[in-house]
Amino acid sequence: MDFWQRYRAIDARDTRFDGQFYTAVRTTGIYCRPSCPARTPKAANVTFYETSAAAHDAGYRACKRCLPEAVPGTPAWNVRQDLAGRAMRLINDGVINRDGVEGLAARLGYSARQLNRILSHELGAGPLSLARASRAQTARTLLVSTAMKLADVAFASGFSSVRQFNETMVEVFAMTPTALRSTARHHKPGTAATSLTLTLPYREPFDPGIFSFLAVRAIPGIEAGTPASYARTLRLPHGDARFSVDYDGGAPGRPLTLTIGAVDLRDLPALLSRVRRLFDLDADPVAIDGALAGDPRLAASVASTSGIRLPGAVDPQELLVRAMIGQQVTVAAARTALTQLSAAGSASLMPAEGLDRLFPTAAEIADEGYTLLRGPQRRIDAVRSAASALADGRLDFGYGDDLPGLGAKLLPLPGVGPWTVGYVAMRVLGAPDVFLANDAAVRNGIRALGVIMPGPDPLSADVPSPEFREVSPWRSYATMHLWRAAAAPASPKRVPAVPEKAMR
Repeated sequence: MDFWQRYRAIDARDTRFDGQFYTAVRTTGIYCRPSCPARTPKAANVTFYETSAAAHDAGYRACKRCLPEAVPGTPAWNVRQDLAGRAMRLINDGVINRDGVEGLAARLGYSARQLNRILSHELGAGPLSLARASRAQTARTLLVSTAMKLADVAFASGFSSVRQFNETMVEVFAMTPTALRSTARHHKPGTAATSLTLTLPYREPFDPGIFSFLAVRAIPGIEAGTPASYARTLRLPHGDARFSVDYDGGAPGRPLTLTIGAVDLRDLPALLSRVRRLFDLDADPVAIDGALAGDPRLAASVASTSGIRLPGAVDPQELLVRAMIGQQVTVAAARTALTQLSAAGSASLMPAEGLDRLFPTAAEIADEGYTLLRGPQRRIDAVRSAASALADGRLDFGYGDDLPGLGAKLLPLPGVGPWTVGYVAMRVLGAPDVFLANDAAVRNGIRALGVIMPGPDPLSADVPSPEFREVSPWRSYATMHLWRAAAAPASPKRVPAVPEKAMR
């Protein structure tokens, strides 16, 4: 977006752009979200920033009226596969809090000096400033949503000391932590530091079908899901955690509520980031639906299912194992195999509500877990080989990879092909433009929608492409619509679909 496109967005108070850029006003010294209800400033006094960290570094403080930190994040970090996008995914996952700037730079394959220079040029702020802004946002959320002690909020947000926490909050928000907490409309008394309840911001519309997607793939003892809720255990850098997310479509604002049953406070930023990725809460559904609805093959599906989301992954290594086991079998068969494999996992140290196990680590699968699998020996050997590579460090991938780099790491593995790489890219990287053309469920979805796919005709520019290039860069969401259509009950008007042979 250029300057005037952004200026028109703030003049229209367009909430769709909240979190995608920030408006700083020189005459007031504050920065706002695009939908701030205050009077639109003169264009000559406005500077737009890609990140709140850039506004901080330029000397601006957050607006107390619109609270620009209390918004969904930008979808750009998934759309962008460049260094800036990869770095932001890792910063949001708390890598700087755990490993410092040197650790972040090493993961990205750059020196710390190069990384600082590139991010300062691209985003207007260096990695330390970006991490500080992320900590401030997490701290603000905890202050206004929980009754945690201030010291616990400081360390849970990633600050190294209470003094640093106090100074940063005053600098960013022009309010002390205590004053900021007093702005909350209500508190839930009795909330302990290891049991937190937060409301997750997102851009509307929101299609709750993502809960059903996760529920039918849930592994008993590790996950549990319904059409409006999802809960699971997971392993984070400093220990076990357990969370649940609930959607109330009938309540004002249709809130998404995150309840964290157990977590090491040092892992809280990573958990919040991964839950947001799991439910694709930083997406811009209006832009996505607008592009998809322009394709006549998807128009009816988009009209009936607005705001569809792209499920993410809370553990990249786990997702690879699940994808490999799910190849060429039905969703139900894959879930059965994964349930058998889950017996190799250790018991959760934070059991509750039927969630008492953790998904097995790569080492546990490579040592003994693979013996629990049934089916073709070739597939079992492929899963064992991938788990061994993950366990001994020969294979290392995650949120900071780009699509070409991910393919270069995964394709040499036995049993991994383009479908697996594409599926992992969709769910781990949040890559929005992956279309799994050879997926059987995608083909079933095309049949279920009654779409006739013409053969290629190089002489006609009006013939739609079989790869849905017309809706790029949102083909991953087109894939979700087709999977949804394939899973829907058969309709007399639809062409009967062949049995599904791909686990998604």
